[in-house]
Amino acid sequence: MKCNYFMKISVIIPTYKPQDYLWECLNSLVAQTFPKEDFEVILVLNGCCEPWKSNIQQYIDDRMQGMNVNYIQTDEGGVSNARNIALDCAKGDYVTFIDDDDFISPTYLEELYEIATPDTVSLCYPYAFNDGKIEEQLPYNITEAYNYCINYQCKSLTSRVRKFFSGPCMKLIPMSFIQGRRFDVRFKNGEDSLYMFLISDKIHKVSFTSQHAIYYRRYRENSAYTGHHTWGYMFKNGWLMAYAYTKIYFSKPFDYKLSYYFVRLLGVLKTIIVKK
Repeated sequence: MKCNYFMKISVIIPTYKPQDYLWECLNSLVAQTFPKEDFEVILVLNGCCEPWKSNIQQYIDDRMQGMNVNYIQTDEGGVSNARNIALDCAKGDYVTFIDDDDFISPTYLEELYEIATPDTVSLCYPYAFNDGKIEEQLPYNITEAYNYCINYQCKSLTSRVRKFFSGPCMKLIPMSFIQGRRFDVRFKNGEDSLYMFLISDKIHKVSFTSQHAIYYRRYRENSAYTGHHTWGYMFKNGWLMAYAYTKIYFSKPFDYKLSYYFVRLLGVLKTIIVKK
């Protein structure tokens, strides 16, 4: 479903059987200083229906009046499928992804858009915390990368900057970089990194917001993204993932960075050897 009117930013949020943390995520969008008429929220409830569908609709009706909200429910589960559905509906010049248990600071969209250009990915300040302990910031490798890049004025896809590209969140991506490319629904682990590698052929420049544009990364004990898998599962997934990276790289070897390709292969190998 494509719409024919102009939008600056599409905010994509997949959700599955959400708890109260979703309201905190949506509240942070209501509180944005960026003009409400210039961004849309695409919320995709996937793999479940009631009572979550009605609860979310009630929240939208009560709290998000006057905002551009595209609320979609699908019985087909999977975060990649949900993101793909949202991308098919997105009409913004730029897109940003938010996980449903995370949230953003009030100036997040405004600052990302202020430094956005059609050939640049805008990156924010990441803040990690354990659920219920937001006042205690956790050590986080992407926060360390941000501090390094600010100090040394990183502008390209260096090894430090690539830490931001393990997943699609914490950034504003030009829609022209994405084009018709979608997340690979075959994978349940590592698909975020695979997708970022897929679109990395377009990523040559980055810019950074101030520390006031914050992406709050929440760690939960029962998060679907931190679940445990058998070694056999990780072994099979790892080799299939390595093949997927290799297929992408050799489809356009002069457009993808060889160093980035090797780093991703080493990351896949690590998941096979060291099972979480």
